[in-house]
Amino acid sequence: MSQVSLQPIAEDVYAAPQLTPEAMAAAAEAGFKAVLNNRPDFEGGADQPTSATIEAAALAAGLQYAHLPVQGGYQSPEEIAQCAALLKSLPRPLLMFCRSGARSARLYTQAVALDD
Repeated sequence: MSQVSLQPIAEDVYAAPQLTPEAMAAAAEAGFKAVLNNRPDFEGGADQPTSATIEAAALAAGLQYAHLPVQGGYQSPEEIAQCAALLKSLPRPLLMFCRSGARSARLYTQAVALDD
């Protein structure tokens, strides 16, 4: 995962910018147990890998995979609640990603705040 800039957002949760299918094996080798994709398919155009392609690579690498696509500027209360449920069910360490990593970090913060 050396070529990807990981941002720690909790003790066992990290945010990353857009990941490729090829990055899934590296994520597993780095010790991650699950990946959460927060980017909608085709948000950035045709050069962005689809969730299905990333999911296939994640599963092949032994990772659990979830796709919770959210918009960059706004996450609905329903999406935040879905993220909170995923945070409870996905094994850690968890790697969340979107276009830049900021959306995933913000979504994590909002989901954790639901339990406070």
